Amino acid sequence: MEKTVSEAIEYRRSIRKFDPEKELDVNVVKKCLINATLAPTSSNLQLWEFYHITDKNLLSKISESCFGQPAAKTAKQIIVTVVRKDLWKNRANDNLNFFKSKKDSLSDKEFKLTQRYYKKVIPFVYKDFLGILSLSKYLFAFIVGFFRVMYRQLKRSDTRIVAHKSAALASQNFMISMAGFSYDTCPMEGFDSIKIKRILNLNSKSEINMIIGCGIRLEEGVYGERFRIPFEKVYYRR
Repeated sequence: MEKTVSEAIEYRRSIRKFDPEKELDVNVVKKCLINATLAPTSSNLQLWEFYHITDKNLLSKISESCFGQPAAKTAKQIIVTVVRKDLWKNRANDNLNFFKSKKDSLSDKEFKLTQRYYKKVIPFVYKDFLGILSLSKYLFAFIVGFFRVMYRQLKRSDTRIVAHKSAALASQNFMISMAGFSYDTCPMEGFDSIKIKRILNLNSKSEINMIIGCGIRLEEGVYGERFRIPFEKVYYRR
């Protein structure tokens, strides 16, 4: 039986060793990836892609590029979460087309707001040319900020962070969904990104957000008791 959200969150651990005798249902993992796409995403741009690796040859190559760490080496399947910030125009157009298809259910004001947002605001935030526009926008926001509330995350590095945050939220959705089915995962940041991109023939402008090993846990795959900083040290109520 599928776990509740709270049960899945409690169950999830980063598992470093998976059971070699137990397989995963590809369709269940795919369902969890569909759940991943329901994660919140900045401006609903969904600047992500998910590569579901089940081919044994590819699994071996990716494992090598993850330095042979057990979470990759023993994984039955691997998910590579990829950021595609370069697709912002396409995704903005997808949103525009969606709202056009729903025009009859929107007021004139609502429809105009969505058109303005994806035709004016998004290009202003994401458009850049060799970092020059990025710097100009940053200075513009800095000056305007003296006089009124102003959005300031306008540098190229800022929008890159935003895209990675959205991809990470989707990855977390995936891992919690997997835990709901008593499937285990381990997110990894230790990998050779250039080699992984070559192995998967990824677009040169893509960036790897994280690699997630998937399988069924072995007891020794749980590296120790769970430790968290006391909640009182990180919780502030104002």
